[in-house]
Amino acid sequence: MTGALAIVDARLVDPAAGTITRGNLLIRDRRIAATGQFDLPPDAETIDAGGAHVAPGLVDLGIFAIDMPAFTAGGITRAVLMPDQSPPLDHAALVQRAAAAGKPDVWVHPLAAATKGLDGRELAEIGLMKAGGACAVATGRGWIADSGVMLRVLSYARSLGLTVVSHAEDGGVTTGAVATEGEYATRMGLPAAPAIAEAMAVARDLMLAEQTGARLHFRQLSTARAFDLVRDAKRRGVPVTCGISPAHLLLSDIAVGGFRTFARLSPPLRSEDDRQAALAALADGTIDLICSSHDPQGPEAKRLPFADAEPGMAGAETLLTLSLSLVRDGVVTLPRLIDLLSAAPATLLGLPGGSLAVGAEADLVLFDPDMPWRIDSDHMASRAGNTPFDGLPVQGKVIQTIKGGVLLR
Repeated sequence: MTGALAIVDARLVDPAAGTITRGNLLIRDRRIAATGQFDLPPDAETIDAGGAHVAPGLVDLGIFAIDMPAFTAGGITRAVLMPDQSPPLDHAALVQRAAAAGKPDVWVHPLAAATKGLDGRELAEIGLMKAGGACAVATGRGWIADSGVMLRVLSYARSLGLTVVSHAEDGGVTTGAVATEGEYATRMGLPAAPAIAEAMAVARDLMLAEQTGARLHFRQLSTARAFDLVRDAKRRGVPVTCGISPAHLLLSDIAVGGFRTFARLSPPLRSEDDRQAALAALADGTIDLICSSHDPQGPEAKRLPFADAEPGMAGAETLLTLSLSLVRDGVVTLPRLIDLLSAAPATLLGLPGGSLAVGAEADLVLFDPDMPWRIDSDHMASRAGNTPFDGLPVQGKVIQTIKGGVLLR
């Protein structure tokens, strides 16, 4: 049991109600005990929010590394771990160990590898990994090229009631590519692949999902053609969802200019037309959630020629900050943004979180949406500072992350 903790004079952002209300929030025994206006218990420790916002803690679907300082700095209280670990999470014991890695602070929810060694050929023991704590099945960084294997993955996952998290790039088209085909890749002489490689993978997986009835989630989509396919599939009732990172909403392939390896991502940054399509898909509900795609890479992986550098960025601690620009630009409202960052991923995977309801777990983030600061890759909490937003002046900062009623430092 923990003592009572009261957060007073806060703006409570409720994604379920779609509201922002001024009031207090009381935590007792790791759960939300009251919200709004109430008499403070005499034994309660008090935090004066001073008008700052309180929202459910972020649930980040698809991180590649357990990075506790970055999660705490970013307001993340639950992190969904990709199976691309060393070794890959293709065995129940490995899943159990990963699930315990973050407790009692940030809770880690592992995704089971769909195939042994993530090699795309032989199905892993998905049922045993579900029993070991896996919350879904994932193809990892890569696409499963064998359609028969993907069909069996989806069928098996459906029988177990699990969602399949898929990477959407046709590997036969993107092999060797490090950028999106277009003007900037041509100017820089970079190996590039057409953006349609994403839609080709999406089209196949959608047909297989429709055939099997399995729940399918594309971890990150980034092209207009792919969003069109998902939009149409949703209209037909296919159980499909998709996510995106702030980088693909805010940056285009112009950011790779100067061979900036911090901007080498997977999927790669797209054209401005695709970026505009992503913003439209977010506004109309085609995109279901926003994730950081946190994949910190040290200098040994990034201080290389662009084509030799590893893809990935440190995104956890800037996830909320960068996403808040979508509210200022009128793309989404603040309650909708919190839904995209917290309630939607929790609901998708059947996890606790994403709620300010009385009785819900007290996983919370206290933040100031207007606080100015500058992203500095040399002074990030993350274990690596490889962000394409290095040096960018931003607004909005996490003040405090609370997990189960306990203040994280």
